[in-house]
Amino acid sequence: MADSGFQGPSALSLDAKGRLAVPARYRDALAAACAGQLTITKHPDGCLLIFPRPNWDGFRAKLAAFTIEAQGWKRIFLGNAMDVEVDAASRVLVPPELRAAAGLSKDVMLLGMDTHFELWDAARYAAHEAAVMQQGLPDVLRGLSY
Repeated sequence: MADSGFQGPSALSLDAKGRLAVPARYRDALAAACAGQLTITKHPDGCLLIFPRPNWDGFRAKLAAFTIEAQGWKRIFLGNAMDVEVDAASRVLVPPELRAAAGLSKDVMLLGMDTHFELWDAARYAAHEAAVMQQGLPDVLRGLSY
């Protein structure tokens, strides 16, 4: 995924069993990058992180290097990580523990974040985005030209 990366939002719905349909635009890339093997874990902002397995392996290695001061954060990321697979119908079962942790029920937003995805409850994401917009641009982005 280093060449193209994931980007863009996808408004989706979880089915009654907690499965998420992988958007068509990502299916081929995920099949090539990880044969549909993904890892899902918690994010401190209240969403879930979804990594193709090779990208998760790199993130996990960074986490493993954390010192004892960050042990609690290692627990959040590693202790809640669950391996899942894209099924034959291009769906991913989001484990119930992780759905509950992120407040996911039906309407969700999947955001492509280059090397991974974020999965948000749709209403929670809208509130989060509005709060970020209210803060204005941080200094690090003020010199960004487009």
